[in-house]
Amino acid sequence: MRKFFAMLMSITFLTLVLVGCKKEVQEVKVPVDSSRPLAGTTVNIFGAFVDVDAERFTASMVAFEEKTGIDIVYEGSGDFESLITVRVQGGDAPDIAAFPQPGILGDFVQDGYVQDMNNWFDKSYLQKQYIDSWLDMATMGGIMAGVWYRANVKSLVWYPKKAFDAKGYKVPQTWDEMLALSDQIVADGGVPWSIGIESSGATGWVATDWMEDIMLRTTSPANYDKWVNGELPFSSPEVENAAKIMGEIFFNKDYVYGGTTSILTVPFGDAATALTTTPPKAWLHRQASFIPAFFPKKGQELVDGDIDFFYLPPIDPKYGKPVLGAGDIYGAFNDRPEVREVMKFLTTGESTKEWVKAGGFISPHKDADLAWYPTVADRKIGEILLNASTFRFDASDMMPGAVGAGTFWTGMVDYVGGEDLDKVMKKIDASWPE
Repeated sequence: MRKFFAMLMSITFLTLVLVGCKKEVQEVKVPVDSSRPLAGTTVNIFGAFVDVDAERFTASMVAFEEKTGIDIVYEGSGDFESLITVRVQGGDAPDIAAFPQPGILGDFVQDGYVQDMNNWFDKSYLQKQYIDSWLDMATMGGIMAGVWYRANVKSLVWYPKKAFDAKGYKVPQTWDEMLALSDQIVADGGVPWSIGIESSGATGWVATDWMEDIMLRTTSPANYDKWVNGELPFSSPEVENAAKIMGEIFFNKDYVYGGTTSILTVPFGDAATALTTTPPKAWLHRQASFIPAFFPKKGQELVDGDIDFFYLPPIDPKYGKPVLGAGDIYGAFNDRPEVREVMKFLTTGESTKEWVKAGGFISPHKDADLAWYPTVADRKIGEILLNASTFRFDASDMMPGAVGAGTFWTGMVDYVGGEDLDKVMKKIDASWPE
């Protein structure tokens, strides 16, 4: 009995010891780094940029990851447009997606998948980061659908700088000055414009870009937005006026290298070549910031100073200095503290710094430093964007596909080919989806 009691006491003591040990283990706390409360969390981003662009985006996130401890996992795909729909509708949405076409993000807004940035950030903060145009374009279906990260600029006119300067020509500051320059070039025996809109199945998009740039210079941003949304018809006076102004250049037999009929047959990537010959076969070419990739020396002409560009001048001064372009907007599908923190970082110029420094990238953020741009050309484009009174996205990319990538393209081909303008515009209006 005494032995049993001793054994019982031993077991009891051992139990108390073990319980005490267990209690001590439970009370041990892992130190928390108060400066990195989100350390160890992960945020997934899915986008359309791959290869070098994906590497540059990842490099731009490194400093933020080190500072916060948040692991940003980026996945890129050339089939982004189709895969993002499959993933979101299949319940496998990424935390954040980078949309090169905001219209797709807008579709998800309508279906209730997208987080409202108005609930995450004060408007006063967002206005410090972007001009109002970017916030307007991010507003879809009554919510702030995302934040803008990357931009490109289309409102540019390229010219052969060395030959231009040798002639004593001056960069025009207004549309009328640009037309006067065109007349002077003709009087000097030259041809002012090189224009080509051939682009295989996408033939016509170059002319739609001209139309969009002119719309921004002749009517209000509100009317431009109504046009994009189908509320301002193509047959309206505002839109037909833009087409007529474009026609003053396109249909002037003295203005276009190769004549008006060549506009339909010259591939868009070949059109700028006329500026690179000695002497230049043409002197002016309106095209987006990507066109140096189509120069004979793949853009070396810019480095050598043979080719330069200027901002496509305003037409009506009351509309300021608008800029047409495109860009990437990031939308969030999941709401967690670390996702909010990453989205806030994406609203800053700092989030683009490494990519800007690598070249070929334009930041839409107010706090992006022009000193980051590695080339004079990139810096000039960045400055044009920062000085823009209004920025608007390419209208044809925002319109329903049947119109923007359909009848708008083909309608411009018909118009340049000589078809009656009013008939062309009514045909485009008739194609608008119900």
